[in-house]
Amino acid sequence: MKWWFRQQLYCQIFIGIALGIGLGLVLGEKVTVIRALGEIFIRLLMMLIVPLTFLTVVNGITKLDNVKSLRSLGASTLGYYAFSSVLAGSAGMGIALLLQPGKGVDIDLSEHAQTELEAFSFIDNLVHWIPTNPIEAFAEANMLQIIVFAIIVGIALLSMGQRGERLVALTGDGAALMIRITEGVMKLAPYGILALVANMVASLGYDMLWEVGRLILTQYLALSFLLVLWYPVLIRYVGKLNPRRFYRNIAPAMLVASSTTSSAATLPVSMTVAKEKLGASEKVWGFTLPLGATVNMDGMAACIGCIAVFSSNLYQLPVTPGRMFQFMFVGLALSIGTAGVKGAGIVMSTILLQTIGVPTVIIIPILTSIWPLLDIGNTCCNVTGDLVGTTVIASRSGMLDKTTFEQDKELA
Repeated sequence: MKWWFRQQLYCQIFIGIALGIGLGLVLGEKVTVIRALGEIFIRLLMMLIVPLTFLTVVNGITKLDNVKSLRSLGASTLGYYAFSSVLAGSAGMGIALLLQPGKGVDIDLSEHAQTELEAFSFIDNLVHWIPTNPIEAFAEANMLQIIVFAIIVGIALLSMGQRGERLVALTGDGAALMIRITEGVMKLAPYGILALVANMVASLGYDMLWEVGRLILTQYLALSFLLVLWYPVLIRYVGKLNPRRFYRNIAPAMLVASSTTSSAATLPVSMTVAKEKLGASEKVWGFTLPLGATVNMDGMAACIGCIAVFSSNLYQLPVTPGRMFQFMFVGLALSIGTAGVKGAGIVMSTILLQTIGVPTVIIIPILTSIWPLLDIGNTCCNVTGDLVGTTVIASRSGMLDKTTFEQDKELA
């Protein structure tokens, strides 16, 4: 037991995945006796999403000097996050259309599928982002409405000056509290994931498992496009900095992101990296990183593109331009409200599929079981995207110390 608790979390998770595969193959349907462990783990993750999202967004906004700073910095930050997410989603969908994961399943699943998508209105969807009752939004975990309400609260606190200092401190302490709870829940990840993987292996056939493997491959190819091509181009030609030096500087944050698979848990490391290794001003990273941990999900956006094609192929639905557009638009809107914690992507994927009329009876158990593998790359890409945006914005606004950026320095 001492050996087990000395292992890093990512090692425990991989051991849990391996044991889950073994139990699923050996025990078959009998493995359902441990299903409760997986369900408890997912419920704990869902418990975190609402308070963590609200508190981190408010806390990020209140770190700015004033509302004027929010306007100038916020416009460039949100513009970058929106464009980057659209590109990531397009990359995921494009690669998925080439590889066609889910196409080789011989099981007839068409009886679960709806033949037509519900009518989708851009204006109606946009109006629905505004909460009529914030308490109802919290109770229903309506993440888009919670994000909007958090931004309003953050701006109001910022405009109050000294009168709002106590509430600002309270939201900061609340965000720190939720991150601490997240760290505690993550300690249960190896056991919950073991149960989820065991149940997936026991319930799915080999043809389906092969297609699931192709989905994982598709996602990692999309992430490779972002990490190897897109981000270096931004750093070199927009930020006017050395991409190799950038990746060397942010390596600690990438490693923590990959091992914890939590943007929220990586946030303290990302902030330290931005300050001590990248040389960015706190006026920039104090806003961009907490906000990015909630609204900038390049890895999740790429995953949405892959899920769009995979689920359509799985349920024998036509992969039409209209269907793909609806997937991407709704998915990217939902990714804005995805909290940077384990399992949040699973919840958002469920909401996405339900929103556009794709059945969840088969695909959500699959995504839940493989999400730990997807989340390693997703979170690494999410955190890298946040730091790319922070570096580019700080560099272009003259708030980046290039001497600090260029020097080799160990984190404090």
